[in-house]
Amino acid sequence: MKAITDHRLCFARTLRRALFAGAGLSLAGVASAQVLPPPVVPTVPMAAPMAQPILAPLPLPTLTAAQESELARLLARDAVAQGLKDRAPLLGALGGPALVQAALDHAHAVRAGRLDTADFQKDWAMRPQSYDPLPAFREAVAKDRLAAWVASLPPPYAGYDTLVAGLARYRKIAANGGWPIVAAGSDLRMGGRGPQVAALRKRLAAEDPELSASGDSFDPALLDAVRRAQRRYGLNPAGQVGAQTIASLNVPVGERIKQIKANMERWRWLPTELERNRIQVNIAAAVLTVFDGDQPVTSMKAVTGRPGDETPMLTSTIHSIVLNPPWNVPSSIADKELWPKERANPGYLKRNGFRVIETEGGGRRLQQASERSALGRFKFDFDNPFAVYLHDTPAQAGFANFDRLASHGCVRLEKPEDLARLLLRTTPDWSAGQIDTTLASGKTVRARVADPVKVYLLYWTAFATPNGTMSFREDPYKWDGVLANKIAARAEASQLAAR
Repeated sequence: MKAITDHRLCFARTLRRALFAGAGLSLAGVASAQVLPPPVVPTVPMAAPMAQPILAPLPLPTLTAAQESELARLLARDAVAQGLKDRAPLLGALGGPALVQAALDHAHAVRAGRLDTADFQKDWAMRPQSYDPLPAFREAVAKDRLAAWVASLPPPYAGYDTLVAGLARYRKIAANGGWPIVAAGSDLRMGGRGPQVAALRKRLAAEDPELSASGDSFDPALLDAVRRAQRRYGLNPAGQVGAQTIASLNVPVGERIKQIKANMERWRWLPTELERNRIQVNIAAAVLTVFDGDQPVTSMKAVTGRPGDETPMLTSTIHSIVLNPPWNVPSSIADKELWPKERANPGYLKRNGFRVIETEGGGRRLQQASERSALGRFKFDFDNPFAVYLHDTPAQAGFANFDRLASHGCVRLEKPEDLARLLLRTTPDWSAGQIDTTLASGKTVRARVADPVKVYLLYWTAFATPNGTMSFREDPYKWDGVLANKIAARAEASQLAAR
């Protein structure tokens, strides 16, 4: 399977490079391509448009006996590899149209996921592209290229392929008995020795090939392995085996497998071609990364929504940056947090730069002036139904935390000025000097980005480095479990409908 995966990944990357090079695409090219000509206004009455013929659906292809045997074998193996099944389904009894339909269902699940539109909750504001597997499948049957067709189905991204490899690896760990439970104890420190240290070493070695599983002493090699594990789990890599580290180590391997499969499913919601220049925010890990193709250009810490104030999954386009933005406080935050502080401590709002603005109907809203704004000096706007955005913050201390899910849903950035200058570098009106002058003036100004950039807010709780090392984060919003339940419910509904 790895050979097929590597071949497909290399092919996909080569194809993408060729497409971009041949078309000369850039963000500027995309933006200019979207400029539409003015509408043509008719000067004489136009004839009624001719009715378009309704195309008949393509017929299902007929397989030879050899193709049926090969296809059943390929589907059974791929269902396990792609995380759709834990055991190979028995497809040998299927044939003819039933096997063809099973192949089409498999293709749709691998490419576009297993949820129906109605299954997506409001803050999962992403939808997989529509996908009809039949035309490509008919061609594969005609050319007798079924193996290549199956290999072409998964999302063509390195991030997905590393999860496929990670799934196989963690299933192997599970098949070998999983890993031992680690108990807290005073021996889990440098120089310690005993059965608790031996259990810790065996537990770490199950995921970390650099560490030997034998021995009962806490030596420098074990300390390094503890720090590597803490980095994999998004913890402070201080090397101290405290409660958080032990809790992460004691998550059963079966739960890690479920996490991998949930993240593979979310990869299927992405388009089959991502924009070359784009911004991705990993909500669960609270990290923003700017990409050029598959290569990260810059990365920074972020603060994302705390449970209860979740940052939504979505895709949009950053079209402008507000310099020296005021903060128009959402009524929910004002009612829950700021008005109670004013009642408890009169003058709190004025001391913190808030002004009360009267609204129609006798209402009131709060606005914090730009020089004291909780949005700092930069606000990155993109259209979305949740009124969330990326922004600066004067509360820089929050970026020193390893758990950075603390906002009301918007995304605070560690280095917003770097991002603003990067996005405005192709905008003639916004030279570095003009940005500096505007910031110094304190005036609120909106800078239109000449080359709008796509932004993806994504929820990754399991991801891997290119060398295959898996990293995990907690499921702070419990969306992994919700997703698994929705997939199970959809599968059950499909089975009942088929009876």
